[in-house]
Amino acid sequence: MPWSWRYEDVDGKPVEGPAETFSSQADAESWIGQEWRQLQTSGVGAVTLVDDDRVDYQMSLPPAE
Repeated sequence: MPWSWRYEDVDGKPVEGPAETFSSQADAESWIGQEWRQLQTSGVGAVTLVDDDRVDYQMSLPPAE
């Protein structure tokens, strides 16, 4: 099943983000580890990891400095 990220702003509203898909959870987590700063600067405040249609977990991005 493909893994992907969903994106929300700081108010919890869905926002557009890269439509990347990954073959494993580890690949998805590695990607977010490299891209979170860019996502943050484009207005993303939280991300949700999804396995096909099942939500695995959600996490907030650190506030911008």
